[in-house]
Amino acid sequence: MRTLNGATVALLEARVTSEMAALIQRYGGQPRTAPAMRESPLRAPEETAGFIDRLCRDTFGLVVFVTPAAVTSLFAEAEALRRAEDVASALNRLRVACGGSKPARALRQRGVHTDVAAREPFTSAELIDALAALDLSTTRAALVLYGERCDAVASWLSAHSAAIEELCLHEWAMPEDVVPLRTFIDEVIAGRIDAVAFTSTVQCRHLFRIAASLGRAAELADALNSKTTVAVIGPVCRSSLRELGVTSHVMPATPKMAPLVSAIAEYFAERGSPRGEI
Repeated sequence: MRTLNGATVALLEARVTSEMAALIQRYGGQPRTAPAMRESPLRAPEETAGFIDRLCRDTFGLVVFVTPAAVTSLFAEAEALRRAEDVASALNRLRVACGGSKPARALRQRGVHTDVAAREPFTSAELIDALAALDLSTTRAALVLYGERCDAVASWLSAHSAAIEELCLHEWAMPEDVVPLRTFIDEVIAGRIDAVAFTSTVQCRHLFRIAASLGRAAELADALNSKTTVAVIGPVCRSSLRELGVTSHVMPATPKMAPLVSAIAEYFAERGSPRGEI
Protein backbone atom coordinates (compact mmCIF):
# COMPACT_ATOMS: atom_id res chain seq x y z
CA MET A 1 0.00 0.00 0.00
CA ARG A 2 1.30 3.46 -0.93
CA THR A 3 1.62 5.88 1.97
CA LEU A 4 1.22 9.63 2.34
CA ASN A 5 4.58 9.89 4.13
CA GLY A 6 3.42 12.55 6.56
CA ALA A 7 1.71 14.76 3.98
CA THR A 8 -0.87 17.22 5.30
CA VAL A 9 -4.26 16.53 3.73
CA ALA A 10 -7.01 19.08 4.33
CA LEU A 11 -10.64 17.99 4.70
CA LEU A 12 -13.68 20.18 4.17
CA GLU A 13 -16.12 17.39 5.02
CA ALA A 14 -18.69 17.95 7.79
CA ARG A 15 -20.58 14.67 8.29
CA VAL A 16 -17.87 12.00 8.15
CA THR A 17 -14.82 14.00 9.17
CA SER A 18 -13.58 11.44 11.72
CA GLU A 19 -13.83 8.54 9.25
CA MET A 20 -11.97 10.49 6.58
CA ALA A 21 -9.31 11.63 9.06
CA ALA A 22 -8.79 8.04 10.19
CA LEU A 23 -8.27 6.96 6.58
CA ILE A 24 -5.63 9.64 6.07
CA GLN A 25 -3.83 8.61 9.27
CA ARG A 26 -3.97 4.95 8.18
CA TYR A 27 -2.12 5.98 5.03
CA GLY A 28 0.49 7.83 7.07
CA GLY A 29 -0.81 11.34 6.48
CA GLN A 30 -1.75 14.22 8.73
CA PRO A 31 -5.41 15.29 8.45
CA ARG A 32 -6.25 18.98 8.68
CA THR A 33 -9.97 19.65 9.13
CA ALA A 34 -11.90 22.81 8.28
CA PRO A 35 -15.60 21.92 7.76
CA ALA A 36 -17.12 23.99 4.96
CA MET A 37 -20.78 23.28 5.69
CA ARG A 38 -23.30 22.25 8.32
CA GLU A 39 -26.67 20.54 8.30
CA SER A 40 -29.64 22.84 8.81
CA PRO A 41 -33.31 21.71 9.06
CA LEU A 42 -35.32 22.95 6.11
CA ARG A 43 -38.85 21.56 6.30
CA ALA A 44 -41.46 22.21 9.00
CA PRO A 45 -42.66 19.02 10.76
CA GLU A 46 -46.20 19.39 9.43
CA GLU A 47 -44.91 19.59 5.84
CA THR A 48 -42.94 16.38 6.27
CA ALA A 49 -45.93 14.66 7.90
CA GLY A 50 -48.05 15.69 4.93
CA PHE A 51 -45.56 14.20 2.49
CA ILE A 52 -45.49 10.93 4.44
CA ASP A 53 -49.31 10.86 4.41
CA ARG A 54 -49.36 11.28 0.64
CA LEU A 55 -46.70 8.61 0.22
CA CYS A 56 -48.61 6.11 2.34
CA ARG A 57 -51.85 6.86 0.47
CA ASP A 58 -50.11 5.76 -2.76
CA THR A 59 -50.18 9.26 -4.23
CA PHE A 60 -46.89 8.63 -6.02
CA GLY A 61 -45.96 6.01 -8.57
CA LEU A 62 -42.22 6.65 -8.30
CA VAL A 63 -39.96 7.85 -5.51
CA VAL A 64 -36.39 8.89 -6.29
CA PHE A 65 -33.73 9.00 -3.55
CA VAL A 66 -30.65 10.90 -4.67
CA THR A 67 -28.38 10.16 -1.66
CA PRO A 68 -28.25 7.73 1.28
CA ALA A 69 -28.78 10.68 3.62
CA ALA A 70 -32.12 11.30 1.90
CA VAL A 71 -33.18 7.76 2.82
CA THR A 72 -31.94 8.05 6.39
CA SER A 73 -33.55 11.44 6.89
CA LEU A 74 -36.97 10.38 5.58
CA PHE A 75 -37.05 7.28 7.77
CA ALA A 76 -35.91 9.30 10.80
CA GLU A 77 -38.90 11.58 10.32
CA ALA A 78 -41.17 8.58 9.78
CA GLU A 79 -39.89 6.95 12.98
CA ALA A 80 -40.63 10.14 14.93
CA LEU A 81 -44.21 9.83 13.66
CA ARG A 82 -44.22 6.05 14.31
CA ARG A 83 -44.80 5.45 10.63
CA ALA A 84 -41.51 3.87 9.50
CA GLU A 85 -43.21 0.53 8.71
CA ASP A 86 -45.94 2.34 6.80
CA VAL A 87 -43.32 4.16 4.71
CA ALA A 88 -41.41 0.95 3.96
CA SER A 89 -44.63 -0.80 2.93
CA ALA A 90 -45.65 2.12 0.71
CA LEU A 91 -42.25 2.20 -1.02
CA ASN A 92 -42.49 -1.52 -1.72
CA ARG A 93 -45.80 -0.94 -3.49
CA LEU A 94 -44.32 1.48 -6.02
CA ARG A 95 -41.23 2.02 -8.13
CA VAL A 96 -38.10 3.25 -6.40
CA ALA A 97 -35.04 4.79 -8.05
CA CYS A 98 -31.70 5.63 -6.43
CA GLY A 99 -28.75 7.84 -7.22
CA GLY A 100 -26.34 4.95 -6.73
CA SER A 101 -25.39 1.93 -4.64
CA LYS A 102 -25.30 3.74 -1.29
CA PRO A 103 -28.94 4.91 -1.21
CA ALA A 104 -29.94 1.48 -2.56
CA ARG A 105 -28.10 -0.16 0.34
CA ALA A 106 -29.73 2.23 2.83
CA LEU A 107 -33.14 1.22 1.47
CA ARG A 108 -32.25 -2.46 1.52
CA GLN A 109 -31.45 -2.14 5.22
CA ARG A 110 -35.04 -0.96 5.65
CA GLY A 111 -36.40 -3.88 3.65
CA VAL A 112 -37.19 -1.71 0.64
CA HIS A 113 -36.50 -2.78 -2.95
CA THR A 114 -34.93 -0.65 -5.67
CA ASP A 115 -36.12 -0.81 -9.27
CA VAL A 116 -33.37 1.24 -10.93
CA ALA A 117 -30.14 2.82 -9.69
CA ALA A 118 -27.55 5.09 -11.25
CA ARG A 119 -24.29 3.46 -12.27
CA GLU A 120 -20.86 4.87 -11.40
CA PRO A 121 -19.82 7.64 -11.10
CA PHE A 122 -23.33 8.28 -9.70
CA THR A 123 -23.89 11.75 -11.14
CA SER A 124 -27.20 13.28 -12.21
CA ALA A 125 -26.52 12.12 -15.78
CA GLU A 126 -26.33 8.45 -14.72
CA LEU A 127 -29.47 8.78 -12.59
CA ILE A 128 -31.36 10.31 -15.52
CA ASP A 129 -30.14 7.46 -17.76
CA ALA A 130 -31.56 4.97 -15.24
CA LEU A 131 -34.88 6.83 -15.04
CA ALA A 132 -35.14 6.93 -18.82
CA ALA A 133 -35.78 3.19 -18.79
CA LEU A 134 -39.11 3.79 -17.01
CA ASP A 135 -42.38 4.96 -18.55
CA LEU A 136 -43.38 7.90 -16.34
CA SER A 137 -45.86 9.63 -18.61
CA THR A 138 -48.80 9.01 -16.25
CA THR A 139 -46.78 8.84 -13.05
CA ARG A 140 -46.70 11.31 -10.19
CA ALA A 141 -43.09 11.30 -8.95
CA ALA A 142 -41.49 12.26 -5.64
CA LEU A 143 -37.87 13.39 -5.49
CA VAL A 144 -36.35 13.00 -2.01
CA LEU A 145 -33.23 15.11 -1.52
CA TYR A 146 -30.77 15.99 1.18
CA GLY A 147 -28.63 19.09 1.48
CA GLU A 148 -29.46 20.78 -1.81
CA ARG A 149 -31.66 20.58 -4.89
CA CYS A 150 -30.77 18.38 -7.82
CA ASP A 151 -31.87 20.70 -10.63
CA ALA A 152 -30.99 18.40 -13.53
CA VAL A 153 -32.98 15.44 -12.17
CA ALA A 154 -35.89 17.65 -11.08
CA SER A 155 -36.08 19.24 -14.52
CA TRP A 156 -35.97 15.86 -16.25
CA LEU A 157 -38.73 14.46 -14.04
CA SER A 158 -40.85 17.56 -14.62
CA ALA A 159 -40.56 17.02 -18.36
CA HIS A 160 -41.17 13.26 -18.36
CA SER A 161 -43.65 12.54 -15.55
CA ALA A 162 -47.23 13.60 -14.94
CA ALA A 163 -46.26 15.63 -11.87
CA ILE A 164 -43.37 15.95 -9.45
CA GLU A 165 -43.08 16.79 -5.76
CA GLU A 166 -39.73 17.49 -4.10
CA LEU A 167 -38.89 16.87 -0.46
CA CYS A 168 -35.65 18.22 1.02
CA LEU A 169 -35.52 17.91 4.80
CA HIS A 170 -32.14 19.55 5.37
CA GLU A 171 -29.90 21.97 3.56
CA TRP A 172 -26.16 22.49 3.64
CA ALA A 173 -25.61 25.88 5.27
CA MET A 174 -22.43 27.81 5.87
CA PRO A 175 -20.65 26.84 9.12
CA GLU A 176 -21.58 28.99 12.08
CA ASP A 177 -17.87 29.48 12.78
CA VAL A 178 -15.97 30.31 9.57
CA VAL A 179 -12.65 31.12 11.28
CA PRO A 180 -11.21 27.64 10.52
CA LEU A 181 -12.05 28.15 6.84
CA ARG A 182 -10.39 31.56 6.80
CA THR A 183 -7.29 30.06 8.42
CA PHE A 184 -7.36 27.22 5.90
CA ILE A 185 -7.44 29.73 3.01
CA ASP A 186 -4.40 31.49 4.48
CA GLU A 187 -2.53 28.18 4.77
CA VAL A 188 -3.31 27.11 1.20
CA ILE A 189 -2.18 30.45 -0.20
CA ALA A 190 0.99 30.23 1.90
CA GLY A 191 1.70 26.75 0.49
CA ARG A 192 1.45 24.92 3.82
CA ILE A 193 -1.13 22.31 2.72
CA ASP A 194 0.05 19.31 0.70
CA ALA A 195 -3.37 18.22 -0.55
CA VAL A 196 -7.03 19.22 -0.31
CA ALA A 197 -9.78 16.60 -0.60
CA PHE A 198 -13.10 17.86 -1.97
CA THR A 199 -16.04 15.49 -1.52
CA SER A 200 -19.00 17.70 -2.49
CA THR A 201 -19.83 20.68 -4.67
CA VAL A 202 -21.14 22.58 -1.64
CA GLN A 203 -17.66 22.55 -0.13
CA CYS A 204 -16.30 24.15 -3.30
CA ARG A 205 -18.92 26.89 -3.34
CA HIS A 206 -18.70 27.70 0.36
CA LEU A 207 -14.92 27.78 0.37
CA PHE A 208 -14.82 30.28 -2.49
CA ARG A 209 -17.64 32.33 -0.95
CA ILE A 210 -15.47 32.84 2.13
CA ALA A 211 -12.42 33.58 -0.03
CA ALA A 212 -14.43 36.15 -2.01
CA SER A 213 -15.56 37.85 1.20
CA LEU A 214 -11.87 38.25 2.06
CA GLY A 215 -11.01 39.49 -1.43
CA ARG A 216 -8.79 36.43 -1.95
CA ALA A 217 -10.73 34.22 -4.38
CA ALA A 218 -8.21 34.69 -7.20
CA GLU A 219 -5.29 34.04 -4.84
CA LEU A 220 -6.97 30.87 -3.58
CA ALA A 221 -7.61 29.55 -7.09
CA ASP A 222 -4.00 30.23 -8.08
CA ALA A 223 -2.69 28.51 -4.93
CA LEU A 224 -4.89 25.45 -5.45
CA ASN A 225 -3.60 25.20 -9.01
CA SER A 226 0.07 25.65 -8.18
CA LYS A 227 0.88 25.14 -4.49
CA THR A 228 -1.07 22.06 -3.44
CA THR A 229 -2.67 18.90 -4.81
CA VAL A 230 -6.40 19.13 -5.40
CA ALA A 231 -8.23 15.82 -5.05
CA VAL A 232 -11.90 15.36 -5.94
CA ILE A 233 -14.18 12.43 -5.20
CA GLY A 234 -15.83 12.49 -8.63
CA PRO A 235 -16.63 14.35 -11.84
CA VAL A 236 -19.30 16.62 -10.31
CA CYS A 237 -16.77 18.08 -7.86
CA ARG A 238 -14.23 18.33 -10.65
CA SER A 239 -16.65 20.33 -12.80
CA SER A 240 -17.59 22.64 -9.93
CA LEU A 241 -13.97 23.48 -9.27
CA ARG A 242 -13.29 24.00 -12.95
CA GLU A 243 -16.06 26.61 -12.99
CA LEU A 244 -14.22 28.33 -10.13
CA GLY A 245 -10.95 28.34 -12.06
CA VAL A 246 -9.36 25.32 -10.38
CA THR A 247 -8.02 22.22 -12.13
CA SER A 248 -8.07 19.03 -10.07
CA HIS A 249 -5.01 16.79 -9.92
CA VAL A 250 -6.47 13.56 -8.50
CA MET A 251 -9.77 11.73 -8.96
CA PRO A 252 -10.27 8.06 -8.03
CA ALA A 253 -11.78 5.55 -10.43
CA THR A 254 -14.45 4.79 -7.82
CA PRO A 255 -16.16 7.82 -6.21
CA LYS A 256 -15.70 6.78 -2.59
CA MET A 257 -13.59 8.07 0.28
CA ALA A 258 -11.15 5.17 0.66
CA PRO A 259 -10.25 5.16 -3.06
CA LEU A 260 -9.88 8.95 -2.89
CA VAL A 261 -7.26 8.77 -0.13
CA SER A 262 -5.55 5.88 -1.89
CA ALA A 263 -5.44 7.90 -5.13
CA ILE A 264 -3.78 10.82 -3.32
CA ALA A 265 -1.10 8.49 -1.90
CA GLU A 266 -0.57 6.94 -5.34
CA TYR A 267 -0.26 10.38 -6.91
CA PHE A 268 2.44 11.46 -4.46
CA ALA A 269 4.29 8.17 -4.93
CA GLU A 270 4.31 8.50 -8.72
CA ARG A 271 4.91 12.24 -9.08
CA GLY A 272 6.77 13.06 -5.92
CA SER A 273 5.08 16.47 -5.68
CA PRO A 274 1.59 18.04 -5.70
CA ARG A 275 1.89 19.19 -9.32
CA GLY A 276 0.32 18.17 -12.59
CA GLU A 277 -3.09 16.72 -13.54
CA ILE A 278 -4.26 13.18 -14.06
